[in-house]
Amino acid sequence: MVVALSLTFNKQQGNAEPFQNFVLSPAAHSPAWVPTLAQASIPVSITRHGGQITLNGRKLQIPWSQRQQSLGIADAGLIEALGIELLDTSDVTQQPVEWFSDHRTTPLNLATWLTKQYRYVDISKLTQQFGWRVEVQGEDLQISTPEAQVNAVRQGPQTWGDRVVIDLDQAAPWRVSEQQGETTVTIDARLNPAVASSFAAKAGKQIKSLKLEANGNRTVLRLSYANGLRPRIWSLDNPNRLLIDVRPDSLVERNILWAPGVRWQQRWVQINSGRFPVVKLEVDPRQPGVSLRPIVSSSTGNVGTAPLSATIQRLEGIAAINAGFFNRNNQLPLGAIRSESRWISGPILNRGAIGWNDTGEATVGHLSLQETLMTSGGQRLVMQSTNSGYVGAGVARYTPDWGRSYKTILDDEVVITVRQDRVVDQKRILKAGQTTVPIPSDGYLLVVRADNTVLNTLAVGTSLQLTGLTQPDEFSRYAQVLGAGPLLLQNRRVVLNPQSERFSTAFIQEAAPRSMIATTAEGTLALLTVHNRVSGAGPTLAEIAQIAQRMGFVNALNLDGGSSTTLYLGGQLLNRSAATAAPVHNGIGVFIQPNS
Repeated sequence: MVVALSLTFNKQQGNAEPFQNFVLSPAAHSPAWVPTLAQASIPVSITRHGGQITLNGRKLQIPWSQRQQSLGIADAGLIEALGIELLDTSDVTQQPVEWFSDHRTTPLNLATWLTKQYRYVDISKLTQQFGWRVEVQGEDLQISTPEAQVNAVRQGPQTWGDRVVIDLDQAAPWRVSEQQGETTVTIDARLNPAVASSFAAKAGKQIKSLKLEANGNRTVLRLSYANGLRPRIWSLDNPNRLLIDVRPDSLVERNILWAPGVRWQQRWVQINSGRFPVVKLEVDPRQPGVSLRPIVSSSTGNVGTAPLSATIQRLEGIAAINAGFFNRNNQLPLGAIRSESRWISGPILNRGAIGWNDTGEATVGHLSLQETLMTSGGQRLVMQSTNSGYVGAGVARYTPDWGRSYKTILDDEVVITVRQDRVVDQKRILKAGQTTVPIPSDGYLLVVRADNTVLNTLAVGTSLQLTGLTQPDEFSRYAQVLGAGPLLLQNRRVVLNPQSERFSTAFIQEAAPRSMIATTAEGTLALLTVHNRVSGAGPTLAEIAQIAQRMGFVNALNLDGGSSTTLYLGGQLLNRSAATAAPVHNGIGVFIQPNS
């Protein structure tokens, strides 16, 4: 049976009354039921929703929704606001959780439902078991948990690092704020004055400093430790305790069927002497209602960067990974981005790329786009690039898919306006970045750099005929294409050759966090991040290729990495703290239509 709470609204005054009667409703699913995406979203309309939760007086920007008599909070919000831990599940309609409980003796299996951007988890069982008071006021979901107290704080070394234990008289929410090498844990529990006066913090194997503070009805712990670490913070019951483990291998392995066609996994992969944490989303584009496409940070053009989470939320997607390279100075793309058959940015340097469609087909290879202009006078001009921030001597083409306008990238560029296949204007611009030229909706711009010999060929009035093809030609079949590199795997074989893709020696030798997209033997696409090995640096290119092969992928492509490495799902970053993630130009977004 599913236990739900009823909520009555005073429509005349616009107020909500507290939850009143418990209502038992029949379970919607049996173990034999295999859901589609539409079924997993439960075809029951969401009657109320909001974007703010007030938890014990603190306002938090967290989505919630009401579905009939059930109230749900986005699972990312449960993690962020309360510290609830999601457990493994193969049932998309039920999410087991742990929070001051033991799933082996007192399992907490919570119903879920999907929208385009979030997965909501029914909090009814939590409110009952832990005595929460819940009330809706407009778009604000107000939650009050019983008053709690910190009765002891203990710190001790372990073989693997340091552990801090906080003893509580009852379950209490906690929130985590992370910076590079620092974590602040705020617990909704009053600090016993005797504990505050007697606790003597000390440095440990991994912990550099630890501070304990009282803040009204809250207790605050501030930890500092070596960069690259992320503490694991979790709870136990009987008695109620909060544990903070600072260790180099803090990643918890997970396997959660998060939505039909979307699986979230975390695991360790051993390569030689290195043990690497891998976070993966496996997406099945053949699942009705599920699709992937390249995304860019700006809604008006091709210039700009933004946090990946902001970009995918603006586009109302469910998940995303950072993708292609870009110039951090001028914020322009450096590689192939083809979305819905439109070249947002053209390929460069014959680098690795992946193309895919919604039927599960995909291809990888070294990609180039060859565009040629034939003039009315019979001259033939090969384009140096198309819609690209990668510039060089020659003629480049910029179309409306680049944006509404083009701003000069180099000094002394000649910008030629073409409308309806005829040159209508030609102007020389001496200074970079100071002049913006509109891109005509019925044509394109040609930008001539360091090649004055072609200017007479492109005089005003000249008629032009454009042809283009991709190499290999197979990429032309795919509406979605993303280029980065280097190529890692092809048909299960390591094909790593970064020199041929003209990557720098420093880039080739670097050990850093990595992002990757791969194809599987089952016809799914895998989006992965790999961070620092235990007590060491991130993977090299050779190691990320080995990791891809060890995980059994068929094809794999390295994506932009380092501080750009970001994997997002349903309101949260899975692989790192948001404070440590750099803004990016583009990514690969995952979109769902729950009612498909």
